[in-house]
Amino acid sequence: MSKRPFWRTKTLDEMSVQEWESLCDGCARCCLLKLENEETDEVFYTDVVCHLLEAGECRCGDYENRKTRVPTCVVLTPDNLQAIRWMPTTCAYRLVAEGKDLEPWHPLVSKRRSSVHEAGVSVRHRVISEAEVEEDDLESHIIDWAEC
Repeated sequence: MSKRPFWRTKTLDEMSVQEWESLCDGCARCCLLKLENEETDEVFYTDVVCHLLEAGECRCGDYENRKTRVPTCVVLTPDNLQAIRWMPTTCAYRLVAEGKDLEPWHPLVSKRRSSVHEAGVSVRHRVISEAEVEEDDLESHIIDWAEC
């Protein structure tokens, strides 16, 4: 009988730092700038990403200092996950919190970091940096490929 993976046997609160960090599939959808309609609370994703994101790798260029450098960056924790309603439905943190299994393309399942990109789930080759876009132009960058 094979051992069940940690994400099926532990809650998010029970995971080690290494286990928690490994849940990130590297899609970088959480780094997309989002717009919210204040009247309807509807969230719209854009194809614009945080200036710290290394888009080709779908990794933060300064992960350890991201909150200092980008005060609006959301540092995901087991405590705040439920309140962050814009997390993609494919997000491993969200899936585990909902008692679901990881997607077949998740690197922990596929054993390949590139599988998230091959599945077309990541933002790789689909985004531009916020450094290249005026804030007033964000509405023209709304997309539908990253819907929750």
